[in-house]
Amino acid sequence: MNDRPLLEITWTDPVTGRNGFVVIDTLVRGLASGGLRLREGCTLGEVRGLARGMTRKEAVVYDPADNYLPLGGGKGGIDIDPADPRAPDVLARFLASVLPLVKEQWNTGEDFGLRQETIDKVVADLGLASTVEAIFATLPDPRATRERLAEAFAVDVEGISLSDVVGGYGVAQACLVMAERLGLRGPTAVVQGFGSIGGAAARYLALAGVKVVAIADRAGLVCSDDGLDVETLLASRDDLGVIDRTALRDSDRVAPTEEWLDVACDILVPAAMSYVIHPADVPRISARLVVEGANMPTLPDAEEAMFARGIPVVPDFVANVMTNAWWWWIVFGDIAPTAESSYAKIDAVMRRLVERVATDAESAGHTLRHVALELASRNSAEIAARAGITA
Repeated sequence: MNDRPLLEITWTDPVTGRNGFVVIDTLVRGLASGGLRLREGCTLGEVRGLARGMTRKEAVVYDPADNYLPLGGGKGGIDIDPADPRAPDVLARFLASVLPLVKEQWNTGEDFGLRQETIDKVVADLGLASTVEAIFATLPDPRATRERLAEAFAVDVEGISLSDVVGGYGVAQACLVMAERLGLRGPTAVVQGFGSIGGAAARYLALAGVKVVAIADRAGLVCSDDGLDVETLLASRDDLGVIDRTALRDSDRVAPTEEWLDVACDILVPAAMSYVIHPADVPRISARLVVEGANMPTLPDAEEAMFARGIPVVPDFVANVMTNAWWWWIVFGDIAPTAESSYAKIDAVMRRLVERVATDAESAGHTLRHVALELASRNSAEIAARAGITA
């Protein structure tokens, strides 16, 4: 992988003065993949790290038996609160400014603070049929591919779109595989964030028999020692993943958001913002396992401190890879546009990835991240050789 990104764009909104960023970390066959986020305080450095993470996500799921040959990594971000009433107009002006990149190289989609239907509407107003037109231009039958992708997005899973649950389902599977390896019996979990990733992760952990004892959202922390009623909470949340407190049971309790690390549990799932676990936080963590549902939630020194305490951290580019991979498995025809086919593929790939990384890490005495980075690097070299070009 390159030490420096190929391209960095800093955009300033002429109306509000807000900044937006695009980073293309790598290109494979002239293409990169990675979402666009809206977050107050988003920086170029953050987007740079996210773009490098996308390079790793693309590479780590590589399987030479798949039709899907992974792309390069890219990412976008805008420094604005998604709840700001100016956000839709800022988003529209940003995408209009970087539209040539979206048309030719950057295949993007929803990320933190941005829903896919919102970005789809904006690009439609700009004359694009989708946010992944760059990849469609390379396919032999783009019409059939569009139909397959539309069919997959139309699948409803108990009230939630399949596209909104596959990422969190993958995070839950990473939790379950590692819990099995660690011998955790009747485990409990705390999930920070209740959007697409956190909400689906909580759902599938609960369905697997894991007690979800606390969920943190933008409004605070919701807790229950007996396990929360995740399905009721999912039905009550708004578009930003905030739980309607009137849906809580009498036995549930609330607390400030910042106390999420203090709740006793076996599995900790940071699934919202970046940079939320610092070295000073590590003594507060009682969990036996951390699984990164969010991008870059754990600072490196904090991860090293947890490793020293024997707490494995499943890195983001492994744990939350399935949203991105699912898109491309559908596009390239590696799975059918159904929940059953999607879950079966995610189960198989996540178990293979986690088992391989965990086994090698135990043998070498390294962190899971160290071993996963080595795997991504080896895969990147093989992808480059197959693609003929990589930048």
